[in-house]
Amino acid sequence: MTTGLIMPFDYDLFVIGGGSGGVRAARIAASEGQARVALAEESRMGGTCVIRGCVPKKLMVFAAGHGRGLADAQAYGWQVSAGGFDWPGFQIKLRAELERLETAYRGTLSRAGVTVFDSRATLADPHTVVLADGQKITAAHILVATGGWPDLPDHVQGQVMTSNEIFDMAQLPRTILIVGGGYIACEFACVLAGLGVQVTQYYRGTQILRGFDDEARGHVARAMVEQGIDLRTMTDVASLSRGENGTVVHSTTGDQTVFDAVLYATGRRPNTQGLGLEALGIALGPNGAVPVDDYSQTVIPSIFAVGDATDRVNLTPVAIREGHAFADTVFRGIPTKADHDLIASAVFTRPELASIGLTEEAATALGPIEVYTATFRPMHSAFAGRADQVMMKLVVCRQTRRVLGCHIVGDQAGEMIQLVAIAVKMGATKEDFDRTVAVHPTMAEELVTMRNPTRVT
Repeated sequence: MTTGLIMPFDYDLFVIGGGSGGVRAARIAASEGQARVALAEESRMGGTCVIRGCVPKKLMVFAAGHGRGLADAQAYGWQVSAGGFDWPGFQIKLRAELERLETAYRGTLSRAGVTVFDSRATLADPHTVVLADGQKITAAHILVATGGWPDLPDHVQGQVMTSNEIFDMAQLPRTILIVGGGYIACEFACVLAGLGVQVTQYYRGTQILRGFDDEARGHVARAMVEQGIDLRTMTDVASLSRGENGTVVHSTTGDQTVFDAVLYATGRRPNTQGLGLEALGIALGPNGAVPVDDYSQTVIPSIFAVGDATDRVNLTPVAIREGHAFADTVFRGIPTKADHDLIASAVFTRPELASIGLTEEAATALGPIEVYTATFRPMHSAFAGRADQVMMKLVVCRQTRRVLGCHIVGDQAGEMIQLVAIAVKMGATKEDFDRTVAVHPTMAEELVTMRNPTRVT
């Protein structure tokens, strides 16, 4: 591990990428590690999460939810009348908010003393980066924090949207095909359906949201269908072409349909192409991932990588933790490994799916378990006359009594799982949950009132 600062270089640290991980690493190294730091970003400061990911997506989730909220208000006695959704008006406010956040990111870097280059940067050697204008800059350490990028099949390039472009649509389509079954595809299916778009979703697998608990993802799939999404599993695009009235899509099941728009959300890959890493002797993974050790260091001692570029756990808070751990290790003399164990996550579908720990399937493979489940109509929805169902699930080790996993499907599941994650991370047992007095009336109280297991294996 290299930790010393070598003065002949232009900077002690050069960060390639202005997303969450890179900005955190640069700020901590400069402000707390007293390092001379520069950062290059070829697009907009803030990266995927702030500019074309988590933040604009969540604002669209909020926007989509208000349609149902108006209907609920009527059920609760309010005199409400609603017009159509003003997509251009929403876009104006969305762009203003993203500009505000980008300015805040730049301000954070400026106050920390970080020099920012609005340019693409590539590596020339273990201590030199080259900017797009040809300028060469040397640094004792180089951090690759270039994030991820939508992975599109070659035959659809230029004919479909990805999650990068969806926020810039001139108008909402009347119909849309979403291809994919991961969290991005499912979230946008629910968002667009909530905004009044007729949504069809193709997924080549047997069930959406692969990797999540089977019972939980089945619950979400049924809810998506109930809200009008035409969800077709075991289905993919065979071919597509431009037609007079939209995009003509031939499916692998033999259907031919014309859609106003097509969104591909079939995966993302590390955004590492053309950086010059391989020429320096860093063998990238099959999908372009930068191999690193527990301290985010590559096989070249002066080069590090964090975030989605490493394809470890591709979540914004993880990239931030990795960036901070890197800065602590290299510039503050505090060797720190980013902890990738027991990370909570949330999928902002309607209803939300949130999870921490092992799925029932994964836990069963490791040993004897108990499974506790509760499925019920929440008070708010029941009164409004909606048939929504909440699902809560605890997976418990029969030997240690530790809660190995928690899975929640319902409104505000993401907010609930954040607090549950603390208990699970601390090693809470089922009896610890049982001893906790419920907060009534809430949905979350079900987490501490499930007394009898649904299944024992």
